[in-house]
Amino acid sequence: MTISAYILIETSPGKTRGITKTVEKIKGVKMAHSVTGPFDIVVSVEVADPKVLGDLVFKKIQKIDGVISTLTNVVVD
Repeated sequence: MTISAYILIETSPGKTRGITKTVEKIKGVKMAHSVTGPFDIVVSVEVADPKVLGDLVFKKIQKIDGVISTLTNVVVD
C-alpha cells in the first residue's frame, strides 16, 4: 500500500527557498514548491505506510531549522 499526501509548510521569513531545497532531498518527496498564501511550501510525498509518513513529517521536515508548522493532507482518491 502506498500513501500519497500533500504537506503544507509555514517557514520563518527568509528561510523558504533553503527549506524547499532541503525538503526536495528527503526520501519519499516527489516535489516541493515555494508558493504564495498562508503556507510557504507545498510538498507532494509518496511513502509506504502511515508510520513512514509520520516519521517523514515529525522526524525530518519539522526538525528543519526555520520550519514553523506543517499541515499534512492525505490523498483519499
